[in-house]
Amino acid sequence: MALFEVKNLSFSYPGSGKITDCVSFEIEQGDFVILCGPTGSGKTTLLRLLKPELEPKGELTGEVLYKGQNLRELDASESVKIGFVNQSADHQTVTDKVWHEIVFGMENLRYTQSQMSRRLAEISGYFGISRLFDKNISELSGGMKQTVALAGVLAMDPEVIILDEPTSQLDPVAAGEFLASLKKLNDEQGITIIITEHRLENVIPLGNKLGILENGRLTHFGAVSQTAAQIRPDEIMFEAMPGSVKLFSLAPNGGECPLNVKQGKRFLRESGLDKRLIRDTAGSEKSKNESTGTALKIKDLCFRYSKDEPDALHFASLEVKKGEIMCVLGENGSGKSTLLYAVSGLITPYSGKVEIFGKNIKKYSGQSLHDNCVAMLPQNAQSVFVKSTLRDELAEVGADFDIIPYDLGYAAETHPYDLSGGEMQLAALAKVLAAKPRLLLLDEPTKGLDARAKRIVCDVLTQLKNRGVTILAVTHDTEFAAMCADRAAMFFRGAVIAVDEPRGFFSQNIFYTTCINKIVSDTDPRLITFDDVKNRLGGED
Repeated sequence: MALFEVKNLSFSYPGSGKITDCVSFEIEQGDFVILCGPTGSGKTTLLRLLKPELEPKGELTGEVLYKGQNLRELDASESVKIGFVNQSADHQTVTDKVWHEIVFGMENLRYTQSQMSRRLAEISGYFGISRLFDKNISELSGGMKQTVALAGVLAMDPEVIILDEPTSQLDPVAAGEFLASLKKLNDEQGITIIITEHRLENVIPLGNKLGILENGRLTHFGAVSQTAAQIRPDEIMFEAMPGSVKLFSLAPNGGECPLNVKQGKRFLRESGLDKRLIRDTAGSEKSKNESTGTALKIKDLCFRYSKDEPDALHFASLEVKKGEIMCVLGENGSGKSTLLYAVSGLITPYSGKVEIFGKNIKKYSGQSLHDNCVAMLPQNAQSVFVKSTLRDELAEVGADFDIIPYDLGYAAETHPYDLSGGEMQLAALAKVLAAKPRLLLLDEPTKGLDARAKRIVCDVLTQLKNRGVTILAVTHDTEFAAMCADRAAMFFRGAVIAVDEPRGFFSQNIFYTTCINKIVSDTDPRLITFDDVKNRLGGED
């Protein structure tokens, strides 16, 4: 008997069309299932339909069976076996301390003190978080917050854990560590994993089943390697596939589709693509940006959130040219967002200097800094919204759907909080762009976006750059930075430690680089995107 049986499941929110449409699939005990699809395709709704307490309000037809029983008929003792981890750990956290967050669920299930203590000891040891036992959750990095959220779910001894884009706010290293912990739970404990993700490079090699949702319909579902190999270059989800899968599409002889970097390197050799990619292109690199003027100059900034904490910014310095896209990468908690807060005037460093278009930030009086000068898209897109419909949000800033460079008209009457994570991100960006800034600050602009939406955002930013707008973006998305940045910077312990053009930046990194670069670096480290590879094979560079 299957663990989950989903039969002809359709769902629609009040006043909207179908979010899921006749979806059917089965999940066996011990499966590691990856669900992916474009932004707004119904992934989050489908996941919530698998957890009784999270089922959204709306019209539902079809049925979901858990161990042969209708999901809606499960009692609390059975339903607790289905764990759920949100996209943002901050939205799931309900207590202040790490230890209390882990035991909170057990308290509600009326575990004895002895049972909770023993389980807490086990879980803390398993995840290696004993040293964090008494810390405030607010002090943790994004990766640690997600690990604590997972630990709290695991403490209730689930049979299945459902995760909704759990790594969307994590840097590449933290994301890899979090996903590795899921694989360990799957392999060593037999816990079934169901996960949605947009960044698929690290998660696809871990799963045994892959499903793809498009417009609410399940277009593909099956074994990962076979399903990935079936996705054609003209399909929406092809661009989201790992670099190894996209390389597979370029080889004429087929074979088994590679899923990770190791398999991709072997496939590159065995298919002969490595020899076709070798070409002497020394000295051919050109800067994407010829501007010589300076839009933003940051010099020796120092800032700390309290006198008892170390500096969040420690002599941070950076210069951004006019009409340039600069992407800043680095681990969670390194101070990247704090840097944006300083440039936007939200915080005041205790030393150092910020100059915007040649003028000290302290000399911008009143609203002059934000009147057609500086605008910021925060990491939490929800904080941008204050109205009850998306139409009202845009009207508030004097914008409408006709001037948005992507389609959001279908969601005009939707409350912004009811949008998917990716749709909310696009809507927030539209509202920020309505301010017509000369300097645009972006904090994780691709969070929650599928590959096609990322491409759209990249095109929008390029158009803005061509009109003279300067863009400083903090991101964990190496693929996005490689695709659109003029220059990239590495941030570490409160300061910029390296700046270079994308080819130079990513070709010298080990972990903070693209999946394609990891695969082809032995052949030519200057190839950092799939387009680079395609162009090289097509005779271009």
